Amino acid sequence: MSNNIIKEGKYSYVEAGEGKPIIVLHGLMGALSNFDGVLNYFSNNGYKVIIPELPIYKLPLLKTNVKNISKFLKEFMIYKNIDKAILLGNSLGGHIALYFTKLNSKNVSGLVLAGSSGLYEKSMGDTYPKRGNYEYIKKKTEEVFYDPKIASKEVVDEVFSSVNDRSRVIKTLAIAKSAIRHNMAKDLPNMNIPVCLIWGKNDSVTPPEVAKDFKKLLPDADLYWIDKCGHAPMMERPDEFNKILEGWLKERNL
Repeated sequence: MSNNIIKEGKYSYVEAGEGKPIIVLHGLMGALSNFDGVLNYFSNNGYKVIIPELPIYKLPLLKTNVKNISKFLKEFMIYKNIDKAILLGNSLGGHIALYFTKLNSKNVSGLVLAGSSGLYEKSMGDTYPKRGNYEYIKKKTEEVFYDPKIASKEVVDEVFSSVNDRSRVIKTLAIAKSAIRHNMAKDLPNMNIPVCLIWGKNDSVTPPEVAKDFKKLLPDADLYWIDKCGHAPMMERPDEFNKILEGWLKERNL
């Protein structure tokens, strides 16, 4: 997928398909390629899928927070001339989607959250003292998935390089603190838009209780479980994820 990244000014993104826009928001350690299954499937089934690279490591340290990444998304949508989109976010990407919706609900036709932060999550913060230890980082990365084999060498290498870059570590911790500060519990009851929660039953980062709390607090949410699946269902069980999402989009006429 990296060969297909479009670079225009300050924006880097992947885009495919025609139709209603789905904007995909990756997580803290997430690569655009994590969403290959979503991109390939929905771009061939009546949607324009766009995955922007979020400026998690490009913003100045004092601006590295949920609010400013949400602001970046607003600017990106204006740049792409998109008035209204379905937002699909995994992990931190889900949190960005929620914060964006709080401020710009008129620009969101639906939300899709998978292993989203915003209420509670276990961070990888405790790995930093051992950041030079490849095996330890490999183990922590594997724990994100139900099937550790999903944590390929490429995935582990990417996380390892992130946690060994001092500037990235500082910004990762800044984002983690910002995520705690921007807890969405009080805002969720005011979000009167359709929400699809797709959760791995074996998610150890944002455990099943988190999904149940999202369902309880959001006025119009449907919750779907994927068994034998961890924190990134669109990577670990792409076919099941796409089938659930397609069914939900049809049911909600989105």
